[in-house]
Amino acid sequence: MPVRQDYDLKDLLRVMQRLRDPDTGCPWDLAQDFDTIVPSTLEEAYELAAAIEQKDFPHIAEELGDLLFQVIFYAQLGAERELFDFAEIVSILASKLIRRHPHVFANGELEGVVRETSSVEAIKESWESIKREERLNRQETSLLADIPVALPSLARAQKLQKRAAGVGFDWPDSAGVLRKLDEEIAEFVAAADEGPQRQEEELGDIIFTAVNLARHMGVDAESALRRASTRFEERFSRLEAKASGAQGGIEALDAQALDELWEQVKRGA
Repeated sequence: MPVRQDYDLKDLLRVMQRLRDPDTGCPWDLAQDFDTIVPSTLEEAYELAAAIEQKDFPHIAEELGDLLFQVIFYAQLGAERELFDFAEIVSILASKLIRRHPHVFANGELEGVVRETSSVEAIKESWESIKREERLNRQETSLLADIPVALPSLARAQKLQKRAAGVGFDWPDSAGVLRKLDEEIAEFVAAADEGPQRQEEELGDIIFTAVNLARHMGVDAESALRRASTRFEERFSRLEAKASGAQGGIEALDAQALDELWEQVKRGA
């Protein structure tokens, strides 16, 4: 067994080079390209989010490493095609962060120090102004142009709404959003006989408005739904445990019996 040793970023980059070596590398890694590793990237990001939500700090370090490896993988693919490399990724990121934080980096210099303290609101306004300028430089004229379509649906809805709210297209408070939610639910009920496409549209409007309500309440919709799913999973597991004593198990219980057990679980009984 090899002796454990401490590795650094240079070693990690070398590991990736070895994995992609055409002669002595890993067949699986050699078969990958930009498109095929995207699902792994998304999966690693969600595994990190789950570890953070569970306060599993030893596991967080491991998950951060897995996510970093995704960046290293893309960097190797870019280098092989002479598109970009890891050094360029780091340089672009550092430049962007310095540019977007003029309240920290005086004159756009890494060691330039701004002595005055900025308010959070002023920082937000500056951030959005800088991003608008970046979009114009990329010839993206729409305010929503750079919001990725591939974002999870709840997160994308929240980002679209936040961006629109930045120019005043928003409800003044959560009460207006609640009224809009009631309106959307009524429209969904009215569309019950109008076919699945119409129902899907109206249901989508309900979810979109619920995300807007979450944003007004300072709640991240994606995290809220993940936590709700986790609560359901935990409660259903306890329901299964309670039902295991019944003859035939959970499958043998009728809807009323299941509902009674569910209420017991929710009460912690």
